[in-house]
Amino acid sequence: MSAIEAKLATLGVTLSDAPAPAANYVPYVQVADMLYVSGQISNSAEGLITGRLGDTMDTDQGAAAARSCAISLLSQVKAACDGDLDRLVRVVKLTGFVNSTADFTDQPKVINGASDFLVEALGDAGRHSRSAVSAAALPLGVAVEIEGIFQIR
Repeated sequence: MSAIEAKLATLGVTLSDAPAPAANYVPYVQVADMLYVSGQISNSAEGLITGRLGDTMDTDQGAAAARSCAISLLSQVKAACDGDLDRLVRVVKLTGFVNSTADFTDQPKVINGASDFLVEALGDAGRHSRSAVSAAALPLGVAVEIEGIFQIR
């Protein structure tokens, strides 16, 4: 077990196998020491986390959905690193999409669910730049989708 996975275990998180792509794309692309991970949609053990912020979901529920996306991102990083998550150097950037109503303005608070989790799990290596934007709809009606850029060894 990697040091990162040991830290995740203390947080009650076990990484599952990386989700397979849902369409004609690859889950990640590595260029030199940079890893570009495709958007990961909000899900839990019960299935997809669907809903619209400002309508059927509140900010705390949205943040939990964003946290689930961050866990899926780490699963993809682990797969890209041949199972050795300790090859992760740092999180470089996240781009978060929030399924929300036109008058909902707390997208950054929703994406904090992912950002806060990554800093808690990875320390300073989890600090990153990011964008948090609204979307009129997301695939399969999910609440949140997040893509990421990571530096690996």
